[in-house]
Amino acid sequence: MDENIEKEIKRFILTKMTRHRLWMHKHTSIHNLPKGLPERLRSKKEVKKVIHGLLKDFLISKPTNYGLEVSLDIKKKRDIEEFIAKSYRELN
Repeated sequence: MDENIEKEIKRFILTKMTRHRLWMHKHTSIHNLPKGLPERLRSKKEVKKVIHGLLKDFLISKPTNYGLEVSLDIKKKRDIEEFIAKSYRELN
């Protein structure tokens, strides 16, 4: 996968989750993460790979009887905000 596409998907998901304040105990379904992505970035294979990487790095998972729920790890708030800021600076 192209590294720029991967960064763009990561930035989109993390920005969306921070905007909705999905930290720690406030969570959303893992299936909601790619919603709103531009059509050119919606390859299911690429999005799944990025989400899997985010689960290792920045997200907390919560298994439920109706599916996997995720939230941002508050302990990594500074890293998440730095990643988002850095990726937006690279765009300009």
